[in-house]
Amino acid sequence: MTNSKEVGPHPSRWRKFLQYIEVPTDPGIPNTPWINRDLIPMPKERRTYKIWSYFIYWCISGLCISGYAAGSTLLAYGLDARQAIVSLVIGGLIVGVLCVACGWMGERHHIGFTVACRFSWGMRGAYFPVIIRAFVTIFWDGLQAYWGGQAVAVTIGAIIPGFAHMKQTLAGGILFTKDFIGIIIYYVFFIATMRIPPERLQRPFIVSSVMFGGTLIGLLAWAVSNTHSGGSLFQEQSSPVHGGTGWAMLFGITAILGAWGGGTLGQSDWTRYANRPYAPSLSQLIAAPFCIIVCATIGIIVTSCAQEIVGSLIWEPFLLLATLQDYYHDSPRVRAAIFFAGLGCVCAQLGISIVLNSVSAGMDLSGVVPRYINIRRGAYLLAFLGLASNPWQYLSNASTFLTVISGFGIFFAPFSGILLADYFVVRRCVIKLEDCYIGDKRSIYWYRNGIHWRAPLAWVLGVFPTMPGLIMTTRDATAWNVWVRIFHIAFFVGLLISFITFSVICWVSPPGNVGIGVLYHEDSGFEAEGEPETEKDEPV
Repeated sequence: MTNSKEVGPHPSRWRKFLQYIEVPTDPGIPNTPWINRDLIPMPKERRTYKIWSYFIYWCISGLCISGYAAGSTLLAYGLDARQAIVSLVIGGLIVGVLCVACGWMGERHHIGFTVACRFSWGMRGAYFPVIIRAFVTIFWDGLQAYWGGQAVAVTIGAIIPGFAHMKQTLAGGILFTKDFIGIIIYYVFFIATMRIPPERLQRPFIVSSVMFGGTLIGLLAWAVSNTHSGGSLFQEQSSPVHGGTGWAMLFGITAILGAWGGGTLGQSDWTRYANRPYAPSLSQLIAAPFCIIVCATIGIIVTSCAQEIVGSLIWEPFLLLATLQDYYHDSPRVRAAIFFAGLGCVCAQLGISIVLNSVSAGMDLSGVVPRYINIRRGAYLLAFLGLASNPWQYLSNASTFLTVISGFGIFFAPFSGILLADYFVVRRCVIKLEDCYIGDKRSIYWYRNGIHWRAPLAWVLGVFPTMPGLIMTTRDATAWNVWVRIFHIAFFVGLLISFITFSVICWVSPPGNVGIGVLYHEDSGFEAEGEPETEKDEPV
């Protein structure tokens, strides 16, 4: 099937090449600068996710290495182990509510974040949040791949002890050769997994969840059986680094929200695959907080017990496994356990990379160049850029890098606030889907030159109060003043300010396109191309 019209009887070699590399199409869905088969409202035959599918999704998102290590951030604020768990419970419950809210447009209109930005930011303005999210995801994907490669190296080292004890390094001594080999193997599995369309990933997700769930259970059983307690961290008293315990817990709750901020913002990327209304909601409200709380709590307990056993505070489970192999002197029984536990860590990294990084960023890149990039190609490009970012280099100065990359969350919170305010308050969930795919004045979402000025204004107002604290913290990790305090609760501040300001701006100066469209996308209610309309004033 030809994807675009040829110009003239003898198209140039360049045009033939461009036609050749266009992404595959579905009948009636052409490739244009605004649309391809991965961006359209999800057709009924591709909506394959049921209630249990979203439970498995949250097993991937919540039961992961990042979730396991979340306790390290909470304890760094000076909380004791019990206070950290309370913060986890509160943060997890809020994440669940935000997931339902951010996923509602995917569940009802079957569109993802990339397309949803078009009615909030304008057809051209939508490039801004999409590119920001894709840019940040490059570094997170590189970090996840680096951890995945280390997990692969631990798994191989359990079979071949000599591999586990390799001391050769690359990149000026920063990167172990065995870890680089692990990264390459990890990417081979990643590329193979990404060949599966998102609507058919439920079974691989089940495998990943079961494998890492087994790893968590095994580590917890080992830790508690050896110490007969929760470990030394549960004996320590809280000592808030700045302010009182209340502030420390608020900072911890915000850290949980920030850690899953990208996932909540992109919930519609996955809820659009729901086979019926409300299918994702139960899992978002129950499975999301449950998995986040359980995984991070196990991480705190195991790390606490392991410190008492091996004498070191190790938050990453794959590094703990490598330490245990040395601690038990390469015992065959221990190496067998480490092999399966390491394999669980590899599966967890593959799952979380696909759920939070690859599919969402693939859609973002697809939204920038729909004719030539789909989700799969976008995920491959993301993987290449993630590896090219040299994660082992920026992790060599981990404190500064993690402050900066975590600070990008100050951009995500206002994105969420604007999207929620526009969808629920301003438009009351009424969207004209066809106009989200028309890139000219015929679209009611064209606004002025394709940009909805209200969204950038609300976004700037949401980001501004938290930016000074980010800069001060990056320059001096010990800085503490009102700006740094605001930065540590950036998710709440950015979300609330952008939500309120966007709602007020639209109340004072209403957009001219409100109330046009449908509350729910019907299966036969979408056409790929809009018909030309009578010339009219642009809604502003």
